[in-house]
Amino acid sequence: MILGAIVGDVIGRPYEFHNIKTKQFDLFIDASRFSDDTVMTLAVASALRKWDKGSDINEKEFTRAVIDAMKFFAKRYPHAGYGGHFRQWLLSDSPKPYNSYGNGAAMRISPVAYAATSLEKVKVLSRIVTEVTHNHPEGIKGAEAVAVAIYMALHGSSVLEIQDYINANYYHITFKLDDIRPTYTFDVSCQGSVPQALEAFFESTDYEDTVRNAISIGGDSDTIAAIAGSIAEA
Repeated sequence: MILGAIVGDVIGRPYEFHNIKTKQFDLFIDASRFSDDTVMTLAVASALRKWDKGSDINEKEFTRAVIDAMKFFAKRYPHAGYGGHFRQWLLSDSPKPYNSYGNGAAMRISPVAYAATSLEKVKVLSRIVTEVTHNHPEGIKGAEAVAVAIYMALHGSSVLEIQDYINANYYHITFKLDDIRPTYTFDVSCQGSVPQALEAFFESTDYEDTVRNAISIGGDSDTIAAIAGSIAEA
């Protein structure tokens, strides 16, 4: 269910700070490890297990479940590479959102697409999960775009149908990977990495090709591969 994000994270992590600009590389090497992308994806999945799919969403209770799960998993895996602001959030006795638009919002969101029973519930769950930390509009948009793409893929939409929906409602993606590969650099914002991850999926032939596409452009390789991989799995 959420292996697409996790495997993408593991494959991409060795290249996060040692970018490569090619699709020709070994998928798994000695340095392959999971990161905070995997840990927080597991946390979201764990929180969702406490929600009865047949019932209405109690936003307050679900928000508390997400926060508790994130803190629990981070404590269990304290050296997964959390960002500074998120680490402070984890250490707070009363954590509040900090207006982030970082791509952490999108790398952990895939479980909601499997839990939701409709596209509208995907959007509601995505917002609740995201707003515990990333309450900037760009953070909310990035997470929702990924969750919606996964949900559509799970429910029979073609790549072209997903692409059309994303372009109409979230990001108007006009570039190709070959266009940006030479100059694309490290960007941890949703607006600077989620469209790239989506395009890695749109241009792919299968899961492996998606991950190779994502890593080949450089940048925040593990997170871009986790995001793209989460869609490709579906």
